[in-house]
Amino acid sequence: MDSTKYPFETTSYHPRINSDSIMRSQKPYNQASDENELNKADESAEWLNLLLHQIVGTYRSKLRNDLPGASGDEVARKRVEDYANKIRPASFLDTIVVHSVDLGSSAPHLCNGRRVHPSPSSNPQEIEFDVNYVDSVSISLSTSYLFNYPMPLFARLPVALTISLSLFKSSVTITPPIHTSPAPTLTFSISPTFTLDLTTMSLMGSRAKLANVPKLHDLIQHQVHRVLAAKGVWKVVLPGLATVDEVKREVNNEMADAAPS
Repeated sequence: MDSTKYPFETTSYHPRINSDSIMRSQKPYNQASDENELNKADESAEWLNLLLHQIVGTYRSKLRNDLPGASGDEVARKRVEDYANKIRPASFLDTIVVHSVDLGSSAPHLCNGRRVHPSPSSNPQEIEFDVNYVDSVSISLSTSYLFNYPMPLFARLPVALTISLSLFKSSVTITPPIHTSPAPTLTFSISPTFTLDLTTMSLMGSRAKLANVPKLHDLIQHQVHRVLAAKGVWKVVLPGLATVDEVKREVNNEMADAAPS
């Protein structure tokens, strides 16, 4: 065929590639030797920490509508305030006013990556990291506790709070997707025995104010710990293999099967 006359035409002949010789020249994957190498020395997780820092920074930026300075601070404050009022128990908690929010500047730090085998027949294998998170994340807010006895809105107790993160420490388990699952997901879960330390400053009352009540600090720390423990599993849907709704249905089915009859 004249290539000058048909510049975009190609011949139908394609030389056959000898795949057998290529396969023989490649070193076969040996899972056992790979595990031995991992057991000898854990791979550094610094590359993963760098990636995680960038991801957390992106979420912070979007919470601020990508705005710098005071403008971004106000956007983040308003969003947190709207969400807090959306989930507050309106029957005994008055409107929440968020005065300031610090989204922090750091990110959770991962270390000691290792393979774990929950059981001899477990499939797939799991990967576990230790995570430490120390940051300047904080929120300052005010509201009132409503007393509805002996009649609705009988009295209210003003409360002002500043809650700051001191330390979060846990192990994080990454479970790869199960090949045969109808809705395969990558699962991240934190240990139920994680450590959470919060710093709380509080003022209660309108005239005679009580400062930094220990019971209030214990209550707040307990509630935050309870919420994190209840939501300590995150499933990431694999693109093109499932939808969020399909994963939710599968999780509900798993919970129904695990529930005592």
